[in-house]
Amino acid sequence: MNWEQLLSLKRFGDTQKRPRIEQDETRLGFEVDFDRIIFSSAFRSLQDKTQVIPLSETDFVHTRLTHSLEVSVVGRTLGRRVGKILLERHPNLKELGYTFNDFGAIVAAASVTHDIGNPPFGHSGEKAIGEYFKTGKGAQYKEELTAKEYQDVIDFEGNANGFKILTESREGISGGLRLSYATLGAFMKYPKESLPKKPTHHIVDKKYGFFQSEKIEFLDVVQELGLLKKSKTDDISFHRHPLAYLVEAADDICYTIIDFEDGINLGLIDESYTLEYMSKLIRNVNKEKYYALEHKKDRTAYLRALAIGSLIDEAVAIFLENEEAFLKGTFDRGLLDRCQYEAQINDIIKISIDKIYKSKEVVEKEVAGYRIIADLLDVFVTALNNKFEGNQSNYDELVLNLLPEEYQTETNKLYNRIMLICSYVSSMSDSYAIRMHKKITGNIL
Repeated sequence: MNWEQLLSLKRFGDTQKRPRIEQDETRLGFEVDFDRIIFSSAFRSLQDKTQVIPLSETDFVHTRLTHSLEVSVVGRTLGRRVGKILLERHPNLKELGYTFNDFGAIVAAASVTHDIGNPPFGHSGEKAIGEYFKTGKGAQYKEELTAKEYQDVIDFEGNANGFKILTESREGISGGLRLSYATLGAFMKYPKESLPKKPTHHIVDKKYGFFQSEKIEFLDVVQELGLLKKSKTDDISFHRHPLAYLVEAADDICYTIIDFEDGINLGLIDESYTLEYMSKLIRNVNKEKYYALEHKKDRTAYLRALAIGSLIDEAVAIFLENEEAFLKGTFDRGLLDRCQYEAQINDIIKISIDKIYKSKEVVEKEVAGYRIIADLLDVFVTALNNKFEGNQSNYDELVLNLLPEEYQTETNKLYNRIMLICSYVSSMSDSYAIRMHKKITGNIL
């Protein structure tokens, strides 16, 4: 792979290249990507989607939206710092007009959109969709779908749904948000289809990155960017865009440290853990300054800022040391999996799992989310299929009238009908999903 191709400013629908040197510096294409994402309805819905604590009644824990914004800030710093050195190594990029801010803008845009495809109720939302088709009433559709189509739904993936949102064409809107190919490439952490599942221990095989419905769009992106093919069979699998490693690192840094911080502020994790564990990620902690801070939130925030800064330094150094491996597709782990603080990071994640993710409050609300999502899928998929088969009841007709206009699409293929409803349910915020569930179950009082 080569950087000139990887930094493509081309967008869906373009018939010609967009040379960097011809860009308006006051309205740079990669920055336009960020703006389009921020103004999208899919991004706005993240303000009411679970990050760690589902449906939290407190006002200081993170939602998907605040998490995504913080990841973009870290991503921008990672991109700029890496970009500054890469331009020194590849002076031809300077001659083409590229600056270190371009790298920051690409990583920031891909980072801010990294969770845009996630369903309501956190990662349990993805699992709830999958379980409906694997062990719930949706299992009846297995024989009517191809193996890869069925895998798409039983292993529903927020990353693939995000790619769908960013690239899916609608009437009068070609290419979704029409982001640059460079930003789409950096967004794709798992550039493969759903099968075969985890064929190797390589980081790109951990999950998958596109549904069968977006196969053409995916192949278009990887061809434009010159991503290296990974699969030795006809199954679709490619090596990552190098900047995708920075997007992943930004996300890993934020959720590791900030989930931990949320747990402390909520009282789920004792404050004594803060200094004990976060200080292991920091070379120099000014304990006098730490103890001088009066409030717990301020003390935690102080250590959080230092820990994030330390991990940014690590990620930048590891990326620059392994640039050639990224371009050749031989780097097979996440950046933080190679850093000197790997053991300390794993200790923090373990505490978060035990004290936060498995807490009674979280588990209770995830259980409710499973029921809500299963019921929503069942009512809407059934109604849509009954309409197609000519067995539509009055209730089905009423249910389908609840679908927003953009989901009122006629399609003869079962897989497309299922994905249409999965997309609709995934687009819901936590609160909206609860309200819709009350409507379809008659619990409106």
